[in-house]
Amino acid sequence: MSIHLVLVLALFIGISKGQLRIDFYAETCPEAESIVRAVVQDAILSKANTAAALLRLHFHDCFVEGCDGSILIENGPNAERHAFGHQGVVGFEVIEKAKAELETVCRGVVSCADIVALAARDAIALANGPAYQVPTGRRDGRVSNVSLAAEMPDVSDTIQQLKAKFLQKGLTEKDLVLLSAAHTVGTTACFFMTRRLYNFFPAGGGADPAINPVFLPELRARCPQNGDVNSRLPIDRGSEQTFDKHILQNIRDGFAVLESDARLNDDETTKSIIDSYFGFLNPLFGPSFEADFVESIVKMGQIGVKTGSRGGIRHVCASFN
Repeated sequence: MSIHLVLVLALFIGISKGQLRIDFYAETCPEAESIVRAVVQDAILSKANTAAALLRLHFHDCFVEGCDGSILIENGPNAERHAFGHQGVVGFEVIEKAKAELETVCRGVVSCADIVALAARDAIALANGPAYQVPTGRRDGRVSNVSLAAEMPDVSDTIQQLKAKFLQKGLTEKDLVLLSAAHTVGTTACFFMTRRLYNFFPAGGGADPAINPVFLPELRARCPQNGDVNSRLPIDRGSEQTFDKHILQNIRDGFAVLESDARLNDDETTKSIIDSYFGFLNPLFGPSFEADFVESIVKMGQIGVKTGSRGGIRHVCASFN
């Protein structure tokens, strides 16, 4: 990618960022954030994996057409949410419930796009992760098409492909590491593990050699060949319910579950970023994983946002007005 294009992307994100602000709804809907938080808390109490689902929903929304709630639309088989790259994305009902409650208090004020960003923030905090403020003021997009999600990052992408896809969104290699670390909470399906465990290329078939030999039998027991592809396993072995940097240690030790996470340890640049969070003087004098993660997810939440007349406010998140 040319320097010129990188500068254009940075300018685009900077302009979008400038039009969002903390407490955007302070006057028009002062209860907005507390309503979203209460709905998210209830959902997580009912189903622990909801925290990971809402975090993933935010990521998938922002990577297609920007953070505009386009993934929420359900208007037939060509809707964006049905894209191959969005397989396994859930949590839509939580966003819809929050929207319904907001509509009773301040109709037509709070966007679905902002609800997604706020819900992810609250999910992280409720999983013992860092608390942070979310700039709001996003408008909802008016386009939802399955073809627009063709370039989503994929678990089988090479590290070069992952870097390129993040760079196209104005995100750095450091953002790639930190946003991948969001896998510290939640589970994945064996569907996404088959290639890595039984037909890995270029290893000539068999398993990905980056998998720790101690870990391989465990993974194959959880996801046997020709077994149930819908069976689920934790992405962060040993810490799947708590938001922390444990997943980065797992990646360093060959205990990454997802292939894309493992690739972060193969590349000199991304590996050095991971290692920086485990220095001798960390966390007293080294970089803070929590602070850096917050910086990256807030940055991601500003990708391609619609503001002013460039979007609208849906009354139901799954439908255009």
